Amino acid sequence: MSQTARTRPEGSEQALSEAYDTALLDLDGVVYAGGHAIAHAVESLGTAHTGGMRLAYVTNNALRTPDHVAEHLTELGIATEASDVITSAQAVARLMSEQLPKGARVLVIGGEGLRVALRERGLEPVESADDDPAAVVQGFGGPDLPWGRFAEACYAIARGVPWFASNTDLTIPGARGIAPGNGAAVEVVRIATGAEPQVAGKPLPPMHRETILRTGAKRPLVVGDRLDTDIEGAFNGEVDSLLVLTGVTDGAQLLAAPPQHRPTYVDADLRGMLTGQPEVVEAGDGFRCGGYTATAGGERLELDGEGEPMDGLRALCAAAWTAGGDAACELDGGKALARLGL
Repeated sequence: MSQTARTRPEGSEQALSEAYDTALLDLDGVVYAGGHAIAHAVESLGTAHTGGMRLAYVTNNALRTPDHVAEHLTELGIATEASDVITSAQAVARLMSEQLPKGARVLVIGGEGLRVALRERGLEPVESADDDPAAVVQGFGGPDLPWGRFAEACYAIARGVPWFASNTDLTIPGARGIAPGNGAAVEVVRIATGAEPQVAGKPLPPMHRETILRTGAKRPLVVGDRLDTDIEGAFNGEVDSLLVLTGVTDGAQLLAAPPQHRPTYVDADLRGMLTGQPEVVEAGDGFRCGGYTATAGGERLELDGEGEPMDGLRALCAAAWTAGGDAACELDGGKALARLGL
């Protein structure tokens, strides 16, 4: 895809919840972590929905069914229907149904979310490589997934059946920290077999297609915490994005982002959906946002001024992304980020 490299976060005079018709929200690290709501998420989403914005929850986690996810969100205080939830299990099931005959057996390495999605597409989940599967599908199975399940996948793949994966997120945020995600499990099978799976989840097109088909969004805003899935998925789908710093991405990773990982907007948490976004403007040799001015020096990024930390981060993004151009910025932003407490 040929796109002009973004060199700064954009501004918006309108609140983002008014400027876009649908928010395509990631869950882990954005709405909740370890099952508990992230600060300001419930109130922010309630206000956005009351104001007329449709909320759709788009997750690469294939473990739980949309019904279970909707029930969990409702328990947290976010009224949600199953139709508001789109999972990578649904995306991979559609992808497989387009390549396999109806009724085909599929060896499932993962949780109930995958099994339900496969049945909805007319495919039959099985548990063993000896059940004559026509394909293997792998999705996040939770921390208690037995090691032997990976062996079943390897046996079937070695016999020549195609291999699919719901997603390849290497990590997943939890209440106690960052844990291995489905991508780490996929690597186990990849190393053992030398095979490559067809992947459906963010940031790849099958997931974006599934999301648009199910929501009918005309002007969507992707809201996420991961550069390599949420933001890259928005880039690939040519839609705008909001990065929130409540999950896995930190300031240093954001400053070093290559073009496909640069969000349209940056904010601390979901309250950023309810406000306009300040403009970043050129200021001499640097960039100004709010009370901060950022410049790119010979070896590091410099930050002057004072004000809201997010304004400082936005100014630093402009300096870093401009310096990086079509590649990742290699300048050291550690001192500037420490000044912002990031």
